[in-house]
Amino acid sequence: MKELFDKININPKNLDLYNLAFSHSSYVNEKNLKDDYERLEYLGDAVLELVTSDYLYNNFNEEEGVLTKLRANYVCENACFTYATLLGFSRYIKVSHGEEKEGGRFKKVILADIFEAFMGAIYLDLGFDTVKRVILSIITPYIENDGTIFLHDYKSELQELVQTEKRTVHYELINETGPAHQKEFTMAVKVDDITYGTGIGTSKKEAEQEAAKNALSKLASLD
Repeated sequence: MKELFDKININPKNLDLYNLAFSHSSYVNEKNLKDDYERLEYLGDAVLELVTSDYLYNNFNEEEGVLTKLRANYVCENACFTYATLLGFSRYIKVSHGEEKEGGRFKKVILADIFEAFMGAIYLDLGFDTVKRVILSIITPYIENDGTIFLHDYKSELQELVQTEKRTVHYELINETGPAHQKEFTMAVKVDDITYGTGIGTSKKEAEQEAAKNALSKLASLD
Protein backbone atom coordinates (compact mmCIF):
# COMPACT_ATOMS: atom_id res chain seq x y z
CA MET A 1 0.00 0.00 0.00
CA LYS A 2 3.01 2.32 -0.20
CA GLU A 3 1.65 3.97 -3.33
CA LEU A 4 -1.60 4.73 -1.51
CA PHE A 5 0.22 6.11 1.53
CA ASP A 6 2.34 8.32 -0.72
CA LYS A 7 -0.74 9.56 -2.57
CA ILE A 8 -2.33 10.88 0.62
CA ASN A 9 1.02 11.85 2.18
CA ILE A 10 1.03 9.78 5.36
CA ASN A 11 3.72 7.73 7.09
CA PRO A 12 1.96 4.88 8.91
CA LYS A 13 3.24 3.57 12.21
CA ASN A 14 0.97 0.54 12.68
CA LEU A 15 0.50 -1.28 9.38
CA ASP A 16 -1.75 -3.86 11.03
CA LEU A 17 -4.48 -1.24 11.31
CA TYR A 18 -4.45 -0.60 7.57
CA ASN A 19 -4.41 -4.29 6.73
CA LEU A 20 -7.43 -4.68 9.01
CA ALA A 21 -9.18 -1.77 7.30
CA PHE A 22 -9.04 -3.67 4.00
CA SER A 23 -10.10 -7.06 5.42
CA HIS A 24 -13.67 -7.87 4.42
CA SER A 25 -15.68 -10.24 6.62
CA SER A 26 -15.77 -12.88 3.86
CA TYR A 27 -11.96 -12.98 3.84
CA VAL A 28 -11.78 -13.13 7.63
CA ASN A 29 -14.26 -16.01 7.74
CA GLU A 30 -12.45 -17.89 4.98
CA LYS A 31 -9.07 -17.53 6.69
CA ASN A 32 -10.45 -18.14 10.20
CA LEU A 33 -9.12 -14.79 11.38
CA LYS A 34 -10.47 -12.78 14.30
CA ASP A 35 -11.44 -9.31 13.09
CA ASP A 36 -12.68 -7.59 9.94
CA TYR A 37 -12.95 -3.89 9.11
CA GLU A 38 -16.36 -3.26 10.67
CA ARG A 39 -15.20 -1.78 14.01
CA LEU A 40 -12.84 0.55 12.15
CA GLU A 41 -15.71 1.47 9.81
CA TYR A 42 -17.82 2.45 12.82
CA LEU A 43 -15.06 4.74 14.07
CA GLY A 44 -14.19 6.15 10.66
CA ASP A 45 -17.82 6.99 9.96
CA ALA A 46 -17.91 9.19 13.08
CA VAL A 47 -14.57 10.84 12.24
CA LEU A 48 -15.69 11.55 8.67
CA GLU A 49 -18.92 13.14 9.89
CA LEU A 50 -17.08 15.28 12.47
CA VAL A 51 -14.48 16.58 10.02
CA THR A 52 -17.10 17.32 7.38
CA SER A 53 -19.43 18.98 9.91
CA ASP A 54 -16.59 21.19 11.17
CA TYR A 55 -15.62 22.22 7.64
CA LEU A 56 -19.19 23.05 6.59
CA TYR A 57 -19.91 24.95 9.82
CA ASN A 58 -16.86 27.16 9.35
CA ASN A 59 -17.27 27.74 5.61
CA PHE A 60 -21.02 27.94 5.00
CA ASN A 61 -23.28 30.40 6.79
CA GLU A 62 -26.36 28.22 6.54
CA GLU A 63 -29.04 26.99 8.92
CA GLU A 64 -28.74 23.63 10.65
CA GLY A 65 -31.11 21.86 8.25
CA VAL A 66 -29.14 22.97 5.20
CA LEU A 67 -25.83 21.99 6.79
CA THR A 68 -27.24 18.55 7.63
CA LYS A 69 -28.25 17.98 4.01
CA LEU A 70 -24.87 19.20 2.77
CA ARG A 71 -23.03 16.86 5.12
CA ALA A 72 -25.19 13.89 4.11
CA ASN A 73 -24.29 14.52 0.48
CA TYR A 74 -20.54 14.34 1.11
CA VAL A 75 -20.48 11.41 3.54
CA CYS A 76 -23.13 9.17 1.94
CA GLU A 77 -22.41 5.76 0.43
CA ASN A 78 -22.16 7.14 -3.12
CA ALA A 79 -19.64 9.75 -1.99
CA CYS A 80 -17.47 7.30 -0.05
CA PHE A 81 -17.56 4.90 -3.00
CA THR A 82 -16.33 7.70 -5.28
CA TYR A 83 -13.50 8.61 -2.89
CA ALA A 84 -12.44 4.96 -2.56
CA THR A 85 -12.48 4.47 -6.32
CA LEU A 86 -10.42 7.63 -6.82
CA LEU A 87 -7.78 6.24 -4.45
CA GLY A 88 -7.75 2.81 -6.11
CA PHE A 89 -8.94 0.90 -3.05
CA SER A 90 -10.06 -2.11 -5.10
CA ARG A 91 -6.38 -3.02 -5.52
CA TYR A 92 -5.94 -3.54 -1.79
CA ILE A 93 -9.23 -5.09 -0.61
CA LYS A 94 -9.02 -8.63 0.75
CA VAL A 95 -12.13 -10.70 0.09
CA SER A 96 -12.89 -14.44 -0.03
CA HIS A 97 -12.56 -16.42 -3.24
CA GLY A 98 -16.34 -16.55 -3.52
CA GLU A 99 -16.71 -12.80 -3.04
CA GLU A 100 -13.91 -12.23 -5.54
CA LYS A 101 -15.84 -14.17 -8.20
CA GLU A 102 -18.88 -12.00 -7.52
CA GLY A 103 -16.87 -8.81 -8.05
CA GLY A 104 -16.71 -8.00 -4.36
CA ARG A 105 -13.68 -5.76 -4.55
CA PHE A 106 -15.60 -3.44 -6.88
CA LYS A 107 -18.95 -3.39 -5.05
CA LYS A 108 -20.14 0.03 -4.00
CA VAL A 109 -21.14 -0.92 -0.47
CA ILE A 110 -17.82 -2.64 0.26
CA LEU A 111 -15.67 0.15 -1.16
CA ALA A 112 -17.70 2.78 0.73
CA ASP A 113 -17.40 0.88 4.00
CA ILE A 114 -13.65 0.39 3.56
CA PHE A 115 -13.15 4.10 2.90
CA GLU A 116 -14.64 4.77 6.34
CA ALA A 117 -12.58 1.97 7.90
CA PHE A 118 -9.42 3.42 6.37
CA MET A 119 -10.19 6.81 7.88
CA GLY A 120 -10.65 5.06 11.23
CA ALA A 121 -7.25 3.43 10.85
CA ILE A 122 -5.56 6.77 10.10
CA TYR A 123 -7.24 8.34 13.12
CA LEU A 124 -6.06 5.59 15.48
CA ASP A 125 -2.58 5.45 14.00
CA LEU A 126 -1.72 9.08 13.34
CA GLY A 127 -4.27 11.16 15.22
CA PHE A 128 -7.08 13.57 14.48
CA ASP A 129 -5.04 16.33 12.81
CA THR A 130 -3.68 13.91 10.20
CA VAL A 131 -6.99 12.26 9.40
CA LYS A 132 -8.62 15.70 9.18
CA ARG A 133 -6.01 16.80 6.64
CA VAL A 134 -6.49 13.62 4.60
CA ILE A 135 -10.29 13.83 4.61
CA LEU A 136 -10.35 17.50 3.64
CA SER A 137 -7.83 16.90 0.84
CA ILE A 138 -10.25 14.35 -0.61
CA ILE A 139 -13.66 15.97 -0.14
CA THR A 140 -13.09 19.72 -0.42
CA PRO A 141 -12.41 19.64 -4.19
CA TYR A 142 -15.90 18.18 -4.65
CA ILE A 143 -17.43 20.86 -2.41
CA GLU A 144 -15.52 23.89 -3.67
CA ASN A 145 -15.07 23.19 -7.37
CA ASP A 146 -18.31 21.71 -8.60
CA GLY A 147 -20.65 21.03 -5.70
CA THR A 148 -21.09 17.42 -6.81
CA ILE A 149 -24.44 15.88 -5.94
CA PHE A 150 -23.82 12.40 -4.55
CA LEU A 151 -27.13 12.03 -2.74
CA HIS A 152 -30.56 12.98 -3.95
CA ASP A 153 -32.59 13.16 -0.75
CA TYR A 154 -35.89 11.64 -1.86
CA LYS A 155 -36.91 11.09 1.78
CA SER A 156 -36.79 14.81 2.56
CA GLU A 157 -38.58 15.63 -0.69
CA LEU A 158 -41.39 13.20 0.16
CA GLN A 159 -41.61 14.48 3.74
CA GLU A 160 -41.92 18.08 2.56
CA LEU A 161 -44.58 17.12 0.03
CA VAL A 162 -46.87 15.30 2.46
CA GLN A 163 -46.40 17.82 5.28
CA THR A 164 -48.17 20.45 3.19
CA GLU A 165 -51.22 18.18 3.31
CA LYS A 166 -50.71 17.25 6.99
CA ARG A 167 -50.16 13.58 6.15
CA THR A 168 -47.75 11.25 7.96
CA VAL A 169 -44.88 9.19 6.54
CA HIS A 170 -43.14 6.18 8.03
CA TYR A 171 -40.87 3.40 6.79
CA GLU A 172 -41.07 -0.33 7.51
CA LEU A 173 -38.56 -3.11 6.97
CA ILE A 174 -40.41 -5.81 5.02
CA ASN A 175 -37.54 -8.12 4.07
CA GLU A 176 -33.89 -8.78 4.90
CA THR A 177 -31.81 -11.33 3.01
CA GLY A 178 -28.21 -12.42 2.54
CA PRO A 179 -25.26 -13.19 4.81
CA ALA A 180 -24.03 -10.70 7.40
CA HIS A 181 -21.40 -9.23 5.06
CA GLN A 182 -23.78 -8.92 2.10
CA LYS A 183 -27.21 -7.93 3.39
CA GLU A 184 -30.02 -6.72 1.15
CA PHE A 185 -32.92 -4.80 2.68
CA THR A 186 -36.40 -4.13 1.36
CA MET A 187 -38.19 -1.14 2.87
CA ALA A 188 -41.74 0.09 2.36
CA VAL A 189 -42.82 3.70 2.75
CA LYS A 190 -46.34 4.41 3.95
CA VAL A 191 -48.26 7.64 3.74
CA ASP A 192 -51.16 7.62 6.20
CA ASP A 193 -50.69 3.83 6.55
CA ILE A 194 -51.04 3.26 2.80
CA THR A 195 -47.97 1.81 1.04
CA TYR A 196 -46.87 4.09 -1.78
CA GLY A 197 -43.50 2.59 -2.60
CA THR A 198 -40.91 -0.05 -1.83
CA GLY A 199 -37.16 -0.01 -2.31
CA ILE A 200 -34.24 -2.42 -2.16
CA GLY A 201 -30.72 -1.53 -1.04
CA THR A 202 -27.57 -2.79 0.63
CA SER A 203 -28.43 -0.64 3.66
CA LYS A 204 -31.73 0.37 5.23
CA LYS A 205 -31.03 4.02 4.40
CA GLU A 206 -30.42 3.22 0.74
CA ALA A 207 -33.60 1.13 0.59
CA GLU A 208 -35.59 3.94 2.22
CA GLN A 209 -34.34 6.44 -0.37
CA GLU A 210 -35.36 4.08 -3.17
CA ALA A 211 -38.78 3.57 -1.58
CA ALA A 212 -39.27 7.34 -1.26
CA LYS A 213 -38.24 7.81 -4.89
CA ASN A 214 -40.85 5.28 -6.01
CA ALA A 215 -43.48 6.89 -3.77
CA LEU A 216 -42.82 10.30 -5.30
CA SER A 217 -43.25 8.83 -8.78
CA LYS A 218 -46.56 7.26 -7.76
CA LEU A 219 -47.83 10.44 -6.15
CA ALA A 220 -46.86 12.45 -9.23
CA SER A 221 -48.85 10.09 -11.47
CA LEU A 222 -51.93 10.62 -9.28
CA ASP A 223 -51.89 14.40 -9.72
